[in-house]
Amino acid sequence: MQTEQHLIQGAEWLIRESQPNDTFTPEDFNEEQQMAKAMCTDFVETEVIPLIDRIDKLESGLMSTLIEKAGEQGLLGASIPESYGGLGKDFITSTLINEGLGGGHSFSVAVAAHTGIGTLPILYFGTAEQKQKYIPNLISGKWKGAYGLTEPNSGSDALAAKTTATLSPDGKHYILNGQKCWITNGGFADIYTVFAKIDGEKFTAFIVERGMSGFTQGSEELKMGIKGSSTVQLFFEDCKVPVENVLGEIGRGHIIAFNILNIGRLKLCAAVLGGAKSSLNDTIIYANTREQFKQPIAKFGAIKQKLAQMAIRVWVSESALYRTSQWISAKESLLLKDGKSFGEALLGAAEEYAIECAILKVEGSEMMDFVADEGVQIYGGNGFSEEYMISRTYRDSRINRIFEGTNEINRLLAVDMILKRAMKGKLDLLTAAKAVSQEIMSIPDFGGQDEKPYSAELTLVSNMKKAILLVAGAAVQKLMMNLQHEQEILINIADMAIHTFHAESALLRLIKLKNHQNASVQQDIVNCFLYDSADRIHKFGKDAINAFAEGDEQRMLLLGLKRFTKSNPINTKEARRRIADKLIADNKYLF
Repeated sequence: MQTEQHLIQGAEWLIRESQPNDTFTPEDFNEEQQMAKAMCTDFVETEVIPLIDRIDKLESGLMSTLIEKAGEQGLLGASIPESYGGLGKDFITSTLINEGLGGGHSFSVAVAAHTGIGTLPILYFGTAEQKQKYIPNLISGKWKGAYGLTEPNSGSDALAAKTTATLSPDGKHYILNGQKCWITNGGFADIYTVFAKIDGEKFTAFIVERGMSGFTQGSEELKMGIKGSSTVQLFFEDCKVPVENVLGEIGRGHIIAFNILNIGRLKLCAAVLGGAKSSLNDTIIYANTREQFKQPIAKFGAIKQKLAQMAIRVWVSESALYRTSQWISAKESLLLKDGKSFGEALLGAAEEYAIECAILKVEGSEMMDFVADEGVQIYGGNGFSEEYMISRTYRDSRINRIFEGTNEINRLLAVDMILKRAMKGKLDLLTAAKAVSQEIMSIPDFGGQDEKPYSAELTLVSNMKKAILLVAGAAVQKLMMNLQHEQEILINIADMAIHTFHAESALLRLIKLKNHQNASVQQDIVNCFLYDSADRIHKFGKDAINAFAEGDEQRMLLLGLKRFTKSNPINTKEARRRIADKLIADNKYLF
């Protein structure tokens, strides 16, 4: 496991070689962590899935009761300090719990909102009195939490909120006026973190309790998916909130909003990973039992290809998720040793890896969509029937690309944060980019491949990083400040980074597990992903270069890009068949 001395800083993987033995993988979970995840999956299978139709009909009190049951089993306060009634578990364990609860459809959304944005703002930014009042009741499930940030005209642009807060003449209350929309758990929550502007400009967070004068809610939204998740509008009409319910510093609400989102993005990746594994397992079982032309459809090559690709994306996403989770855990420990409080340490660690959190959110949510979509296809006509869970999975999955900041926003944020870290001197991109520019001017090395194990794969991942530096460096040099307005180019660069980070994470996991019982199948997974990623990175880079370069500069950049995305040919058909055969034989995803 990676030690603090060898800890890679945010985005540093782009310019620094990582070591397999420093990389945390799911195979490193200890017994306690595995038991925590098993408890969560058992809870979903026994308490949630049998009631899923009733949940989707928004049966009164049902979701609240399930959240209370989860609280009784300690599932709501795993990462909360023991001083507030929590279990005080590490960040990796709390991430595993999110994964374990991820197969619960609307319940997963409700419990993630409660334990995340419904609880963490108070835990991290509340006063001692606020924490003692609210946290024990939130982690027990007695009180349910929600988060009011989005407004009808301020979605991605959260700071454009119109809800106002004005100090009352006696100085005892802030008077809130405005509305919030798309509030998860809004219909039954007891405690809300609500953002408003004091005097129309100081963006500030408030703890609002159900029953406060002037606070009402709208009717339940009729949604495409996650139908069992309560989603309402909140209305504030001269709502009186005690001054002691200001959360954090006045005018610093954006610090709360944006820092909570960093953790939320990683935890969303964990939840969709759990959902994807559950969906993949159901699909494998269906493919093994559904017969056409007198044999199970799992025996057909077209179905094998789909099952294999689903497994590839699940395994790769899992590799990147827990690699990052361990970084955050290690950074949190380092900050605690430096005297930071629990909240400061975890928020600081999540902020350090905000780029990776955004990357995980994008790939995780798109992986889940892919698994759900291919699952429906394998089920065929039955996949379009409400009798099969896969149809619910398909509908429920779609929201994840919008939650926690749309995937477009997260792509733009990832590149923006990388460039800002470079400008602040936290990431030496300039030296690395110059080295790549000099390399493409030199004669390529046509020597034979190094005979060391995985040398070809490691070289390819290293070259993927060079491709990013080549394209991003040229774009910055050519467009300067205008680059921020070229969103298509930024998204191309982001996609190159997303594929590269996941490719490296998967390869490091493979090398570390070279003697694992499933090593040969994992080798096929990584080979297929690297092979596909090289082509995709070439396409993204080519599109970006063609958007800002021309003439000799364009030709030189395209030649360099082609050099850095060249991969050895492999028989992906046979590799995917071997992956699928393992899934089919086990009748389950067991990698």
